[in-house]
Amino acid sequence: MRRFVFISLFIPLFSCNIQNQTPDLPDKPNIIFISADDLGYGDLSCYGGKDILTPELDKLAASGVRLSNYYVNCPVCSPSRASWLTGKYPDKAGVPGVVRPIESINFGYLDPNTTLLPALLKEEGYQTALIGKWHLGLESPNLPNDRGFDYSKSWLSGMTDYYTHIQHGQNFLRENNKEFKEEGHLTGLITKWAIEYLDNYKESDGPLYLYLAYTAPHDPIQPPEEWLEKVKGRESGMNEKRAKIVALIEHLDFNIGQVLEKVKSKLDMNNTMIVFTSDNGGNLRFNASNGELRGGKQDMYEGGIKVPCFVYWPGNVVDTNVSDELIAGMDWFTTICNYAGVSDVPEVDGIDISPVFNKGGHLPARTLFWVRREGWRYVGVAYYAARYLNYKLVYNSPFEPMQFFDLEQDPKEQYPLKEGDNPEFKKLKSALVKHIQEAGEVPWQKRGD
Repeated sequence: MRRFVFISLFIPLFSCNIQNQTPDLPDKPNIIFISADDLGYGDLSCYGGKDILTPELDKLAASGVRLSNYYVNCPVCSPSRASWLTGKYPDKAGVPGVVRPIESINFGYLDPNTTLLPALLKEEGYQTALIGKWHLGLESPNLPNDRGFDYSKSWLSGMTDYYTHIQHGQNFLRENNKEFKEEGHLTGLITKWAIEYLDNYKESDGPLYLYLAYTAPHDPIQPPEEWLEKVKGRESGMNEKRAKIVALIEHLDFNIGQVLEKVKSKLDMNNTMIVFTSDNGGNLRFNASNGELRGGKQDMYEGGIKVPCFVYWPGNVVDTNVSDELIAGMDWFTTICNYAGVSDVPEVDGIDISPVFNKGGHLPARTLFWVRREGWRYVGVAYYAARYLNYKLVYNSPFEPMQFFDLEQDPKEQYPLKEGDNPEFKKLKSALVKHIQEAGEVPWQKRGD
């Protein structure tokens, strides 16, 4: 088995069979998983963005494998993060909606019976750290250090002011379980904390699993003023709203580059796997771009769930730069467990996607599901999507009819098919019913003793 870290660097790659042609690798790779927050499919220049400059992430994508058909498990934050860390569909992990500090609007409680990835990696000798956004619990037993992280310096909740770090009148900054305050733009602070952690990390302590979770470009859209002025000076015809989110993303890109330079100086990059992704699609209210995809954050259309993702691992990923294999966020759990040599991987919903990085291998066909249960305009009613091959069932709101699409013929989801007696439509509906039955066994609100 081997180690990975997901990060952008300048080292050239060579084609290599991961399972059979890397005997010189140590047993356990370093793993670095970097996430943005609400980053749209069209908001990186390497994914076709025309009015945005993201050189650090572009270099990462160009030197690794860019996944063009990668989906998170939900169009909002908490559920997608739950799937990364549990390998399960979010409703099976107890998080079908957003974990919030106010009980009346909370729609998730991380299943206490589910083992998280960092806990399994700790058993294999890994040093496990979370730097940045958590959003899976605000008190024990669902704080980061309760669920497998040796160290955490985090923002526990969802959105926050980038400068005051206050949500609903509360400060959710924590170092391990201790509240703290620190001045500065939150993107820059997360970068600072990550670099400080890496400065103190010693390879002799064991391989590293670092989950680096930025809050940008989630609203409120508050780029540093100098970055906003830079964008305005370059893009003279850009409106103010678009300029602000472009500046926030470009500032994020720069900060990720700073962390990657530190990683490069501290770790053996031939033994480090780096993953970069986003937790859901871009928010159209703030002029985010999801390219030509329909919809955005909160939607079950492609723009809400299809996001950027790259994998970088010098010498250990395939030399073809783009893979269109269908991959889900929950797949990272099983894949990382296998690379890290976890001896007893729990039975989960995600699969091992390492064949994609092994000379461009293919994955088995499977049916995938998406769910979100939320308050607000959805009044606590869940809505769903399901996909098998190129067929997709979309239930984009509890108050709208289901739609059925052939994504191969209609990638922009403009022309719903007539369901009629279509066998694929019937199969997807039946599969979705079964999924809902299984997920209904897991509580998604905290229960009293």
